[in-house]
Amino acid sequence: MKLNETKSLLKDLRALSVDELAAREAELKKELFELRFQAAAGRLENTAKLDEVKKTIARVKTVQRELTK
Repeated sequence: MKLNETKSLLKDLRALSVDELAAREAELKKELFELRFQAAAGRLENTAKLDEVKKTIARVKTVQRELTK
């Protein structure tokens, strides 16, 4: 993910409510589970997608933490 894409993603995440962030996190965790399953089965072609989803989950959690302060 490029820097401009990351900044855009963070801007979009900060515009979401707490409930929407929680829903986005759950959605990403489900996607991560499916990617891990594909990797274990040997069907995952783009292994970099795993790291990208993990980092996006971390970004969502960071924004959630910012909102609780």
